[in-house]
Amino acid sequence: MKNNRLYHQLLQWDTYFFNFLRISIFIVMAWIGGLKAFHYEADGIVPFVANSPLMSFFYKNANNKVFNEDKKLVAEYTVYKNPEGKVIQKNIDWHTKNGTYIFSYGLGTMIVVIGFLVLLGIWFPKIGAVGGALTFLMSMVTLSFLITTPEVYVPNLGGDSPTPQYGFPYLSGAGRLVLKDIIMMAGGLVLFSDSLKKVLRPSDQ
Repeated sequence: MKNNRLYHQLLQWDTYFFNFLRISIFIVMAWIGGLKAFHYEADGIVPFVANSPLMSFFYKNANNKVFNEDKKLVAEYTVYKNPEGKVIQKNIDWHTKNGTYIFSYGLGTMIVVIGFLVLLGIWFPKIGAVGGALTFLMSMVTLSFLITTPEVYVPNLGGDSPTPQYGFPYLSGAGRLVLKDIIMMAGGLVLFSDSLKKVLRPSDQ
């Protein structure tokens, strides 16, 4: 009898758990999407976008190669990286011409909108289903960076002795950040399913 009561209580809590997931995804989307309006965040996504066959066309200089200070032929964006917290005007000028900031504004807006669609799923299941599906698809694109972006793995920079771990599967900070999107992907899929059930069988809710 006690187990039966606990089971029914968990069923009642189920809605709250799903809504907590919706709110959590909204917070992440709104925060990260909002940050895309700032230069440091726009600069930070350049390696992902420039190397992605799905997104590189948004940048004017994505395929450009130049020689760096070590006389090595590298992607042009690597020469104009802005460290977080440091303002280098020539780098900002390059990113402006590249379309870095315009693209980031658009991407940020899209992410915030998806976040709102997920949140609205609390009250409007049809909208929530769209938000869940878009969250899943967006996360799929993000996870594709593990294949297309060299910076997601530890580079072989050498030093006083050979680099012991580099390349696949040794994720860099950027790679570890990208990998976490598999959780967002799962969350989007779960919310899509939950919202769809409410649309198809509203009497069960």
